[in-house]
Amino acid sequence: MECYETQMRTEPMALMNPPHLLPEPAAPRDLVSIHDLAPAEILSLFNLTTMLKQRPADFRGVLAGKQMVMFFEKPSLRTRLTFEAGMDSLGGSTFFVDQTASRLNARESLYDIAHNLERWIDIIVLRTFSHTVVEEMATYAGVPVINALSELEHPCQALADFFTLHEHFSDLSKIHFAYVGDGNNMAHSLLLAGASVGAKVSIATPEAYGLNPVIVTMAKAIADETRASLRILTDPRKAVAGADAVYTDAWASMGHEQEAAERAAIFAPYQVNAALMQLAKPHALFMHCLPAHRGCEVTDQVIDSVNSVVFDQAENRLHIQKAILVWLLGGGVGRFPSRSAHA
Repeated sequence: MECYETQMRTEPMALMNPPHLLPEPAAPRDLVSIHDLAPAEILSLFNLTTMLKQRPADFRGVLAGKQMVMFFEKPSLRTRLTFEAGMDSLGGSTFFVDQTASRLNARESLYDIAHNLERWIDIIVLRTFSHTVVEEMATYAGVPVINALSELEHPCQALADFFTLHEHFSDLSKIHFAYVGDGNNMAHSLLLAGASVGAKVSIATPEAYGLNPVIVTMAKAIADETRASLRILTDPRKAVAGADAVYTDAWASMGHEQEAAERAAIFAPYQVNAALMQLAKPHALFMHCLPAHRGCEVTDQVIDSVNSVVFDQAENRLHIQKAILVWLLGGGVGRFPSRSAHA
């Protein structure tokens, strides 16, 4: 990295093709799932993210003339602002379409929408209720599609989270990552990401709120390749014991707010509090994708502690998403080979 940093200062960005970034693909790629990235590609993406974070001025203008459209069926703070700020800092422009009042495909078929968008726009970002909407858009559109959250996965957040861990621990294959709480979209993407980087991953959920078995099967196949260790549990104490990082999320995700009272009683043993954190290693980080419901899934004492990295995670949403945009749209710094399951 040090040799490349010296080279960056003396040669034009457009001529650079860093050895740790792979050649441009022949066909568009999508980021619908963590599974769309090979394990080696995630580490390459982290290398690019580091460069973007350390020297943002070197990348100004690399996506000049590129246009991004964002369709959001759900409210957003971090996802919307980090994508918009990231695209702007790279020289591109963004169009935001508020779909919170109606579903994206309520008025027109996704097939027709996709073929309109690909004539006007360079990249599509979707935040939807149905994962099928993201998959279908990726199938129909001839431009890259990014999943900015669906009910099945939240890949951009999980990549930011493991990049944050990479900053703290460097070798992710040596860490024990624990997640406790709902077996939701966040848990799915974290399991796939943890398997991809070769980590030891422990996930504990109430029995009736477990992980999607298809996601578990996918993660186990990745773990066979990376030698990751995966444990799917129901006991939060077993999951957290000896962990380097402890992660939780809201007990009632968007779309399940009406279940909040019922879930509060069921998930009470999964609250991340001082007693649970004491089972982890002394240096263990606390992580949360935010927004946090203080006093529910996490106590103030934990989320406000010196070991909490929740705002580092939030910051890194900006940097990882800039890297994703550069990866998908080029920018003269190299891209990854075509591997899309949605081509």
